[in-house]
Amino acid sequence: MAYKHILVAIDLSDDSYTLISKAAQLAKSLDAKLSLIHIDVNYAELYTGLIDINLSEAQHRMADDAQKQLHSLAAKANYPVSHTLVGSGDLSDEICHAINDIDVELVVCGHHQDFWSKILSSAKQLINHTPVDLLMVPLK
Repeated sequence: MAYKHILVAIDLSDDSYTLISKAAQLAKSLDAKLSLIHIDVNYAELYTGLIDINLSEAQHRMADDAQKQLHSLAAKANYPVSHTLVGSGDLSDEICHAINDIDVELVVCGHHQDFWSKILSSAKQLINHTPVDLLMVPLK
C-alpha cells in the first residue's frame, strides 16, 4: 500500500527525533505528507478538588510550549511537515480525530520496552482504537 499521509505521535522526549527521522525517510520514499502530533494530559479533567492555580492558563502555556517543540523537531526532519498538532485528553481519541481531520493513512509511534510499558502502555490503547495502519517503533 502506498501511504499518502503519515502521522507521527510523539511525546517530546529524546526519542521523538528517532521516530520523526524514521517516518520522514518513509514519507520521502513514498512521496507522502508527514505530520506530527503530541497529546498532553488534560489536568483539569484529572483533578476534582480545589486548586489555587488557573488550570486552563497552565494548559494553554503547555500547549504553546509543545507547539514550539514540535516546530523545532519539524525543522530537523529533513522533510516538509504538513501539520504540527497539539491536543490534550485521551490519546487514542485525539489521534483518531486527527486521522479523520487530516486524512491520515499511517500512524507511527514508539513503544518503550521497559518495565513501566508492560504496566502502562499507550500502544495497546492505540492498537485497539486506531482505524488505520500503525507502525510501532521499539524504543530502548
